[in-house]
Amino acid sequence: MFDKVLIANRGEIALRIHRACKEMGLSTVAVHSTADSNAMHVRLADESVCIGPPGASESYLKSAAIMTAAEITHAGAIHPGYGFLSENARFVEIVEAHGLNFIGPRAEHIRLMGDKIAAKKAMIEVGVPVVPGSDGGVPDEATAKKVAAEMGYPVLVKAASGGGGRGMKVARSEEEMGKAFNTARSEAKAAFGDDEVYIEKYLEKPRHIEIQVIADSHGNVVHLGERDCSLQRRHQKVFEEAPSPAITQAERDTIGKTVVDAVKKLGYLGVGTIEFLYENGEFYFIEMNTRLQVEHPVTEMITRIDLVKEQIRIAQGEKLSFTQGDVPFIGHAIECRINAEHPETFAPSPGLIKEFHAPGGLGVRLDSAAYAGYMIPPYYDSLIGKLIVHGVTREECMLRLKRALGEMVVSGVETTLPLHQRLVDAEGVNSGNYDIHWLERFLADQES
Repeated sequence: MFDKVLIANRGEIALRIHRACKEMGLSTVAVHSTADSNAMHVRLADESVCIGPPGASESYLKSAAIMTAAEITHAGAIHPGYGFLSENARFVEIVEAHGLNFIGPRAEHIRLMGDKIAAKKAMIEVGVPVVPGSDGGVPDEATAKKVAAEMGYPVLVKAASGGGGRGMKVARSEEEMGKAFNTARSEAKAAFGDDEVYIEKYLEKPRHIEIQVIADSHGNVVHLGERDCSLQRRHQKVFEEAPSPAITQAERDTIGKTVVDAVKKLGYLGVGTIEFLYENGEFYFIEMNTRLQVEHPVTEMITRIDLVKEQIRIAQGEKLSFTQGDVPFIGHAIECRINAEHPETFAPSPGLIKEFHAPGGLGVRLDSAAYAGYMIPPYYDSLIGKLIVHGVTREECMLRLKRALGEMVVSGVETTLPLHQRLVDAEGVNSGNYDIHWLERFLADQES
């Protein structure tokens, strides 16, 4: 058991973790860079420790500084949030070697799922359907062309390590394969320090469906339904909803059971998300995220289950307090990621927030650490906040979202609020008839 948690992150997720801890009677320690001295979670935490200059590599990614902060504040556990060190297996080992609790999965599973080729093989072994592709890494351009010819174009060349759309290139013919293969390798090397790539069949109009799972140390595993994250720009999620408007209850039950059985066989611990491409009634595994997801609030809104509190309880050795049959799926929820970016060019827009007004009312939630007078630093991601709404039906949810977007005020910096206001008026979004390429087509049409 522990009574003090160090939050090894920043921004809205750090504040989200702080709130959960305080509601559980736990003390909090905020670590921060010099650029985040006035961050909201730093102001609210019971203790705070500056761990370095603005650059993430000198602060939030510096495990020695974080461990020193944990030692001097006598923290009993570390919550990594998402990003930064949340999926760093070596960091987990360091935390546990110092006798602290890591609020997240075991190092072995983070390491396994961090290697996309090994993850795919592991999922095949536990009965999860995968996208057809190469058996492992593809060493050279000639082999890549041979594999693609046997599989049939179009194909996707993907980095074995990392994610976020980096090191991913589409080849629609043998002529395009050379450039796609070499570009994917160079991007992978630059982004992840590993140029290994593999090849998968490219699906033309899939949706991105992910299943939220949660597992305790007593062998209990439950899925909390799916999220539809198909509205993406450059493989970055923009708008998420639960449940998906595209899948049936029978499909939901089937893929949910498949995922639960797989997670049990893996011996996984904590929360995790298994992500799929879905096309023509079939699910194809693409990756597993061994951490809390940015979009976790939509699941919380429809299940009434606090995922951060459950993470903490699991780390304390407790059993899940609910079974699969206890999980309610109530209504519909949508999340919009509001970024400090130009709504058309998507250029980052750091700077001083002059005015800030959060929307409110029944079924409206804003996860944000921003406030009037807050300086958005240029060193980190541009997320201002996540606007999440809930309704009894998807139609009610869309109308509530439109109303909430109209109420939200952020001045002094450019934001993507106008983009989301256009999205909620778009026929494809209102009907739920979209795929992972829809948003980029929509943006291209807006420019023309």
